[in-house]
Amino acid sequence: MAASVKQASDVVKYLDTATAYDLWAEVYDTDNNFLQALDSVEFQNLLPKLLSGIKSPKPWKIIDLGCGTGRNTVHLLDIADTDVVALDLSPKMLQIARERLSEASGGGDRLTLQVFDVMNPTTSTTNPPPRDADAMISTLVVEHVPLGVYFSAAAAMLKLGGLFLLTNMHSDMGRISQAGFIDPKTGHKIRPRSYAHTVQDIVAEAARHGLEVFSKFEERGVTTETHELFGPRAGKWVGINVWYGGILKRI
Repeated sequence: MAASVKQASDVVKYLDTATAYDLWAEVYDTDNNFLQALDSVEFQNLLPKLLSGIKSPKPWKIIDLGCGTGRNTVHLLDIADTDVVALDLSPKMLQIARERLSEASGGGDRLTLQVFDVMNPTTSTTNPPPRDADAMISTLVVEHVPLGVYFSAAAAMLKLGGLFLLTNMHSDMGRISQAGFIDPKTGHKIRPRSYAHTVQDIVAEAARHGLEVFSKFEERGVTTETHELFGPRAGKWVGINVWYGGILKRI
């Protein structure tokens, strides 16, 4: 009997994060990623807590670290008297974010989009890393970065007392799978570098960089009642924690 031939979708290619997300940009908002859908719902629950906790006077500066296509950045532009800085490693992700956010920003200079590599924060861009932010968000990003590097860069961008809303793929999911997509051009599964950080890892490493828990980290799983809300790909994750998120404060 002839050996079976691998289907294109069975081929997994591991790429550096920037290259993977440049490829992903084309379908990032349309590939029915259920974790993004769940994250968008939970982000709306966390954002009011973040905003009510900011004690500095307006105007504010809020950073989106790893903004991708601007999925959550767009909600920051609804905040009055606020400058928004959207950072991402992938130029192609930023290109889509720019198109999405141009109308929402209302023109002017209240929105800045900038290529930024958290692994090399002082050398990855012609512009210096932003500083003295009143708040920052980073959603479904830290999975791709060693925690020490990530929190060192994040703490440097926040002013004392600044708040940091962070969400991520749950480590229970990360031990089974990781972020990735099917490249529509080749049919190959593309995966960037990924780490299965636990909530405990996050809290402990954040503390080493002067960030304490401001609003406790909540964990979310997919249930038989909710999986249909997040698309067909959520069904196989019923009973498994897939997401966590919370807010930190720089002290």
